[in-house]
Amino acid sequence: MADIRQVTEQFAVAPQLELDEFAAVAALGYTHIINNRPDGEGPDQPSSAQAEAAAKAAGLSYVHAPFVGQPTPDAVKAAAQAKGKTLAYCRSGTRSVTAWALAQAGDGGNAEQIIGAAGDAGYNLAPMGGMLKQLGAK
Repeated sequence: MADIRQVTEQFAVAPQLELDEFAAVAALGYTHIINNRPDGEGPDQPSSAQAEAAAKAAGLSYVHAPFVGQPTPDAVKAAAQAKGKTLAYCRSGTRSVTAWALAQAGDGGNAEQIIGAAGDAGYNLAPMGGMLKQLGAK
């Protein structure tokens, strides 16, 4: 099973999910998946179409919001609009937690709390503190 890291009660991140893991993710109570990996990034990764089919077969809603480097507006929007218990994934989880952090900042979240929640999940976003405040975080 992928290394799922809880960021908030409703939002978690993980490295690449395998197709046979979507049902287990649903059994854990997740209802929504965000895939932040571009198709073809790794030779062994399932395509977005395969991931979407596996997610839907498990009863999960699914959004593909891929990016490399800085999160795209679509990726930040996908994190901001996530409904229900959400699991976002990419190669390592770092891109997904970064998109979440930018969404939280844009919604007026507290920069220290955003950085702290990411840190508790094992991701160091401290270097983003200034950027989060520029985006509207308190």
